[in-house]
Amino acid sequence: MSPNPLPADPSAASPAGFVSECRTAVAAAEAAGALLRSRFPDGFAARPKGGRGDVVTDLDLLAERLIVDRIRADFPHDRILAEETGDAAAGDGGARTWLVDPLDGSNNVVIGLPVYVVGIALCVDAVPVVGVVHEPVTGRTWSARRGAGTHGPAGLLAPGPRPSSPSGPLLAWTQGHAVRRDDPAARALRHTLELRSRRLLQLWAPLAAWAMLARGDIDGFVGYRAEAIDLPAGALLAREAGVALRHLDGSEFTAAFTGPDTNRTFVAGRPEILPTLLNLTSTSAPPLLNTTP
Repeated sequence: MSPNPLPADPSAASPAGFVSECRTAVAAAEAAGALLRSRFPDGFAARPKGGRGDVVTDLDLLAERLIVDRIRADFPHDRILAEETGDAAAGDGGARTWLVDPLDGSNNVVIGLPVYVVGIALCVDAVPVVGVVHEPVTGRTWSARRGAGTHGPAGLLAPGPRPSSPSGPLLAWTQGHAVRRDDPAARALRHTLELRSRRLLQLWAPLAAWAMLARGDIDGFVGYRAEAIDLPAGALLAREAGVALRHLDGSEFTAAFTGPDTNRTFVAGRPEILPTLLNLTSTSAPPLLNTTP
């Protein structure tokens, strides 16, 4: 039996669980961050990745190898699913899977924009139980364990409600790599959010946006067919900091990394603003946006 099994009822998860796993993830993310910081902004090579304008750098690969080796050393029987190499280590860990995004924001790094983070999650039965996001530029780290809250450099995060603005909420947006630029649902949803929000941030680094949401720096985060590899870590940070996550029809969003990307369209925000965010997304066309996949 795998250690620290996830209870059938996620709300019953013990805050005492997954301490060693979180410690490993924090140490690995910070070591990778030191590597990235030492080579930014011009100590690396980059090449195209896929056919939709994405890139990969040698920093992605070096940081990924460092993280995977650290996790494998401490938890040799767990499965590891990494952004660049895929199943880097598939052991007999059963339902336990580590997700590694060694450099979230590669496109930013390539153009010298210092908006990039390292993300690591541990999922049990596809549900996140540990999430870590490290920001190499500032050296700050945020971590969460299911049922134990989200911690940052100053301790437990407990952000209060943000003041409302007559010009609308401050939001972030992400969409998956497979989404075409002319995707009608994405265009309609994004257009509505841009019209009715104070600002819609598109950071090219979803984990950075999740950390901002967990800290209370922004009001909400909307994702359309989000990438699987970075979703669980960020979503757990936000949820443990008091953020509510929903599908566009208002049903609970679990942030599982399995299944089709159509299952990974979400609205996230603090409970007091969530009805406003759901109302914004429900006014988007076409109607397919209003049903849970």
